[in-house]
Amino acid sequence: MESRSNSSSNKTRAAVLDKEVNTVAETDRNITPTQAAHAVIVEPQTARVVPDVDLEKEQPTSLPPEEGKRESKPERNKRKALVLAGLGVAAVVAGVFGFRWWQYASVHESTDDAYVTANIHPVSSRINGTVSDVLVNDNQEVQKGQPLVKLDPRDYQVQVQQLKASLEAAQGQASAAQANVNLASGNALGNTQQAQGNVASASAAIATAVAAVKAAQTGVPTAVAAVAQADANLQRAQADYDRYKNLFESGAVSRQQLDTARATYYVNLAQKNSAVQGVAQAQANLAQAQENVVKARAQLAAAKGALQQATASGVQTTVNRSQYNAALATVAQAQANLNNAQLQLSYTNITAPTAGRMGNKTAQVGQRLQPGTPLMAITENDDWVVANFKETQLAKMRQGQPVELKVDAFPNHPFIGHVDSFSPGSGGTFALLPSDNATGNFTKIVQRIPVKIVFDPTSVRGYESRIAPGMSVEVNVDVK
Repeated sequence: MESRSNSSSNKTRAAVLDKEVNTVAETDRNITPTQAAHAVIVEPQTARVVPDVDLEKEQPTSLPPEEGKRESKPERNKRKALVLAGLGVAAVVAGVFGFRWWQYASVHESTDDAYVTANIHPVSSRINGTVSDVLVNDNQEVQKGQPLVKLDPRDYQVQVQQLKASLEAAQGQASAAQANVNLASGNALGNTQQAQGNVASASAAIATAVAAVKAAQTGVPTAVAAVAQADANLQRAQADYDRYKNLFESGAVSRQQLDTARATYYVNLAQKNSAVQGVAQAQANLAQAQENVVKARAQLAAAKGALQQATASGVQTTVNRSQYNAALATVAQAQANLNNAQLQLSYTNITAPTAGRMGNKTAQVGQRLQPGTPLMAITENDDWVVANFKETQLAKMRQGQPVELKVDAFPNHPFIGHVDSFSPGSGGTFALLPSDNATGNFTKIVQRIPVKIVFDPTSVRGYESRIAPGMSVEVNVDVK
């Protein structure tokens, strides 16, 4: 009775297991390729619902061996079919993903040998000095020309004052030398100019006198001709007057006509007298002009003598001018020394050479500096990526191609950029000790070429101050 009960219980469990297996098989037939991965996971879970070990443990020891074998063989066949179906689906999914990966890899070149870099400007002292004040903090944003460090300026201020005094002394000596030059030159120049003026004046006087003689010589005949003309006019006027007087007495003309004739006669008489005086004046002018010529020639001779004397006095002026030039050279040297001292004084205020972010600050108040002592560094906000691609990856790579960038510090934020330029040589070419393949045994090694990649400004918006040189980057270039 007990064996029959166990047998019926085993049959019930086998029926339940068959139903579950059929359900799983039906699900595998209806599963989509997208759900294939989940099907592979479901199969082991279904198999664990009624494991073989549990069934065997629950079977009675009195069960015949032939009946146990008949029940386990179909179960194993179904389980094998499920496993094969799951493996087939997994193979299809793996093939699809593998084909897609091959398509993607054939038009992309990637490397993780890449890092962020930027222009880094070292800030150092150009003079000896002691730090009196540090005006910036670590990681601070600064602008071009912003004061960073102040040095104690007192030593340089004293030097500037000394050189100012030296410059003023040199300028005083130059002024004295210039006064001597001006005095000697002024005397010589004044005498020379005066003599030259006298010569020119005498020459002009001679020319004027000669012209006056010519004019006077021309004026005498003209005055004589004017006398002859005035005499003729007078005779005609006298004849007209006599005729009108006779006609008036006979009553042929009026008193007015007689008065007009009389007035004309007297006018012509005055003109003749004036012409006679003009002849005398012209003759006197001629004599005066001839005398002026003689006097002007005498003045010209005296002016030429004075000019020669003034020219001889210019030698002292040349000596004084040489002294003045030497004084000017001393002034120029003193001015150059002062300019250099003022420049050194300006170096006590160390300013930012460019805009950027402060880093590597080592300056401290009281620190004694030597020229070239590094104080800090300024990193510009113009980050880019240097990716070291293998030389075998560059066949299809060109400038301007889009690039996917994954910065390790920000794994959840995709960055994009483009290929900007290629290095003119491999990394080994610019090494401190470049390799020489012509020596020893040669082993071919694939070289890496640095490629400059520039960030797209829109993709780094909000991350400008967070991206720092030295960060590791994974680069993927679209080369299709």
